[in-house]
Amino acid sequence: MPKAVVFFDLDGTLLRDDKSVAPSCLDAIAELRQHHVLPVVATGRNIFEVENVLKQTQIDTVVSANGSYVQYQGKRLSQAVIPTNLVEDFTDYAKNQGDPIAWFNNEGFALNHETPVTDKNFELLHLHAHVEPLWYKRHRVNFMFVFNFDKEQRYSEHFESKLSLVRNNPRGLDTMLAGVSKATGIKTLLSVAKLAHLPTFGFGDELNDVPMLKLVDHPVVMGNGNPKVKQLAEFVTTSNMTDGIEHGLQHFGLL
Repeated sequence: MPKAVVFFDLDGTLLRDDKSVAPSCLDAIAELRQHHVLPVVATGRNIFEVENVLKQTQIDTVVSANGSYVQYQGKRLSQAVIPTNLVEDFTDYAKNQGDPIAWFNNEGFALNHETPVTDKNFELLHLHAHVEPLWYKRHRVNFMFVFNFDKEQRYSEHFESKLSLVRNNPRGLDTMLAGVSKATGIKTLLSVAKLAHLPTFGFGDELNDVPMLKLVDHPVVMGNGNPKVKQLAEFVTTSNMTDGIEHGLQHFGLL
């Protein structure tokens, strides 16, 4: 039984800007295990996107797609499937707005149409996006990403009771079933795995980390984090490029 649980966001947090894992992070995660602390990835990304990171870090407990898909020790605990009719309504609304959309599950994804913005987004994530306009009709959808720069309020108001939307990067909005967040995924994990009595720590940097940071006992925000998110921090560590994970864990005596 672990003595504590630490949740790590990936992009801008556990990952450096080139999406690699710093040697200091790998060493820190290995040391956490030696101290009987459970490391968990809590990310907006989907499982298939981060398999290389999970392999490198040997982490097999994951809250992915902002809480839409949760696994413990490599086994699925929960998934939030967006009904096909709701996916279709959202897709049609995005089309009317002129906004591309991508649909995801833990195994893969597809895009309804390609633009320079979608190309840039997936290039930064080291992903190859294929266009398949009816993909969502043949696959379950846990998570969506709609591309726009300034329409949070418009989408949120239109789908207020059905979907949760949060801006995770300047190019678009993470989209989940209403009420789903990193916090709900973490609650599920802690409850089902019987870890709810343990102290919890969370490392993040962006707006999709807010529910997690409000939930955990000890919220840590990266030095490169969003200023709004830093307001929630018990401790602001150094950046993802300057050993911020190691520094934050040392601050709390976990290393």
